[in-house]
Formats: sequence, structure tokens, C-alpha cells
Amino acid sequence: MKKEGSIVRINPRFAIAGGEVEIEVKGFHAEPGGGFGCYFGETRGRIVAASARRILASVPEMEESGPVSVHLECGGKKDGKAEITVGRKLAEDLHIVANPVVDPIDGSIIVTRSGSRGQEIDQTLFRITPDGFMEAMPALVMNPTGMAFDDEGELFVTNRADGQIWRIDREGDAHLYADGLGIATGIAFDKDGVMYVGDRAGVIYRVLSPSRIAEFASLEASVAAYHMAFGPDGRLYVTSPGLASHDAVYAIDAKGKVSKYFRGFGRPQGLAFDREGNLYVAACYQGRHGIVKIDQNGTAAERFVSGNGIVGLCFTRQGRMIIAANYEVFEISTDIKGLLAV
Repeated sequence: MKKEGSIVRINPRFAIAGGEVEIEVKGFHAEPGGGFGCYFGETRGRIVAASARRILASVPEMEESGPVSVHLECGGKKDGKAEITVGRKLAEDLHIVANPVVDPIDGSIIVTRSGSRGQEIDQTLFRITPDGFMEAMPALVMNPTGMAFDDEGELFVTNRADGQIWRIDREGDAHLYADGLGIATGIAFDKDGVMYVGDRAGVIYRVLSPSRIAEFASLEASVAAYHMAFGPDGRLYVTSPGLASHDAVYAIDAKGKVSKYFRGFGRPQGLAFDREGNLYVAACYQGRHGIVKIDQNGTAAERFVSGNGIVGLCFTRQGRMIIAANYEVFEISTDIKGLLAV
């Protein structure tokens, strides 16, 4: 029997550097002396655990991205190759606390350098152009958190330090839109263009205009932020990360009635739908970190992307998933069309 064994499958099929993937194997012999390894392309990954049937390996930092071959090695012999898709790093030296967003007009990706609450930073909003160049936007919003574009292509950003909403015009300048919203974090627009904003202390607001703001729904307070997205059924989906390992994704109907859509997550954060109605959530699930895919019925979930420190995601028109970790942004080609990537 071959000591190096053979790879049956890898789960999940997508990862960013540092993410742990589970490799199902046949006939692999993990020698006590450590004479075995797992390679991603030409770079050796760290093996977290190994047995004759299963290996848990961490995807290493490497130059390669996109489809990457994976093989096992034992006693100097290599097995046949399998493959996963590894995310490409787009930017670093950021501080992201919620979903990135894609500009519906020019396809740029908007990200933040948020800072701790109340911290003043010179540049807080950045644009990553389609050709990969990152530039600071002139708008200065303290502690930018949630972001969403309206149907006219203007960006709205929440400021959790002062409970404000800022409108960013097409020239990149900031204008105060509304305030008095507590610890304003998540933001989303419904199909009619009505804005909803989450105060992480326990309230979701409906914002019809700067002077017409009303409570829409109540949730348990979050230790971090509310993250929000509208689903294809018209309901508002919200995560409220806490300290438990069984947090839920909530669904809120048009009347403000709250129900639990799916539970069992550790610190669920950013979320986004695809056009098929599947929901993707940045969370810890069954002890593993990454992005989890929940099916259209809300009855089954699986890890879709492996990675640590992921706080948000969005989709581009080209079927790429943009993944925001705490300080970095990655892209992975998934051929998934996001619900709002029209």
C-alpha cells in the first residue's frame, strides 16, 4: 500500500490563506517522525491533524491563487493531485468590520479602515478599481461600518461612533444624511429603495427620509454590529454576533416580526444572497471558520470558503466573491451571481 495514500476529496473547495481544509484520504500513513506533508502548489501547508482517513491542513501564504493543486507526500513519495481554489489578495492594511460593497456603476470595490470606536483616522474609505488599484476616497467618515448603495448609485455609510448615516456622492464627498441612530452599524435598502439601519444596542430603524425615522424591529443587542441584507423573499436578514456558539440568522418580515432563520453559528457577521436564494454568512460553524452557505429553504448549511477573521463578503457581476477579513480583502472566482449584482 502506498504510504502517501490518495486524496478522495477536499472540503471546502474554496479557501483563503490561513484557512483550514479537510482532506479525505485513502491509505495515508502519518509517520510518527513527521516524515509527511501536504503541499498547496509548491508550498508546504501546516498539518493540524492527520489520520489514515483524514487530514486537516492550513492553507499557507503563497504567491499562487485561483485553482491550486494539492498533494500529499510521505517518505519522499507524492500522491496524485487534487485541486482547490485559493483567494487572491487585493489589499491589506485595512480595518474592515462589515461587508465590502461593489459600486453598481463602475464595478469598484469599496472597503474601510474603520478604527476602534471614536478613533480618528486620516483616511477611512477606499476604492479598489477594477484594474486592482486602491485609492483613498476624499470622504472622511469616522468609524465607517455598514455600507450600501441606493438605486441611484450613491453610497451610504454608517458611523457607529456618533450614530450617523453619511451620503457619499459620486465625486466622493461626504454629506451628513441622518443622525441619532444609537450605535449605527448595519445598513440595507429594500426593493422599493427604503433604507434600514441597525443600532447594535437592539433596534432596527426604517429610514424613509432624514426626518422620518421609525423603529421597525427589535433584536437582542450585539457585542459587535448588526449585519443586514434583504433576501429574494423581501424579508430583512440580520446577524447579531454574540459570545455564544449557537447564534442565529434572523429574518424580519415587512411588519417587523422577527423569526430565527438558521442557528448554530459562532459570531455570524456579514451576509449576502445569490440569485438562487442561497445565503452566505461569515461565521464559525461546527468549529470551523469561514463563509457558510445556507440553502434556499434555510434547512441545511455547509462551509463554502475556509478562512480566519472573515467579517464580510459581496459578489461582483463577473461571479467573483469578494471576501473581507479584518485587515485584508481577497477575491475568489466562484461563478456565483449575487442577488444585487445586476
